[in-house]
Amino acid sequence: MGATHGPSDFTVLIPARLASTRLPDKPLADIAGRPMIVRVAERAHLSGAARVVVATDSERIARVCAGHGVTSVMTRTDHPSGSDRLAQACELLNLDPAHTVVNVQGDEPLIDPALIDAVAALLQQQPDASMSTAAHAIDDPADLHNPNVVKVVTDAQGLAMYFSRAPIPWWRDGFGAASGAPTALPMPRPLRHIGIYGYRVGFLRAFPVLAPSPLEQIESLEQLRALWHGYRIAVHLAHQAPGGGVDTPEDLARVRAVFEGRT
Repeated sequence: MGATHGPSDFTVLIPARLASTRLPDKPLADIAGRPMIVRVAERAHLSGAARVVVATDSERIARVCAGHGVTSVMTRTDHPSGSDRLAQACELLNLDPAHTVVNVQGDEPLIDPALIDAVAALLQQQPDASMSTAAHAIDDPADLHNPNVVKVVTDAQGLAMYFSRAPIPWWRDGFGAASGAPTALPMPRPLRHIGIYGYRVGFLRAFPVLAPSPLEQIESLEQLRALWHGYRIAVHLAHQAPGGGVDTPEDLARVRAVFEGRT
């Protein structure tokens, strides 16, 4: 079922919990006849991953996965964050510390398999990085000023310098441009962070025990903990925005329409 292209041996881990205030039982939501978590796993299987595993704390999700031939592992219910859940999944799967895993969110049924491959390959090509992620150029000025759109700036080697909800980088004359509705963007274009991560297993196991950083707490961005402690994050530059995740009933309707158009 997996593809033969892409980087060498890596594993896709998909965390999935039923807890969702805006969309109850979100991972089990039907999309063109199959639960969303199964649709995500199907997309991940089109990447070059050696295996795709759902990490869940729900027996219902595990049963649904089993019924559709998707591998899953049962993790504890008391994990404070997704990275803690992924770390336990690595232990359950007995993955080598040097092995690469890619964290694909369980509400991304439109995830591009090529993006998964790119994030895995980048980490394997960047020995100084402990993590990898992705970004794309912002083309809508409103996104630059939207705190729900996370921005990232990188150095000459494509390693992340900082992530922020604020508009970064900010050009010298930007305050004049922002006096009313945002209408302009600096050049080169600022980068929007895409929420997909690659990890070396050894780092992923160590990450949850790192002390939270002040910057992480201010921005509510967990990846800032890695930068605060001196770890490097390699950033893949994608040519376009991802398909979009599912957080609301409106998102679900949009994704259903995409899949129904394919069938």
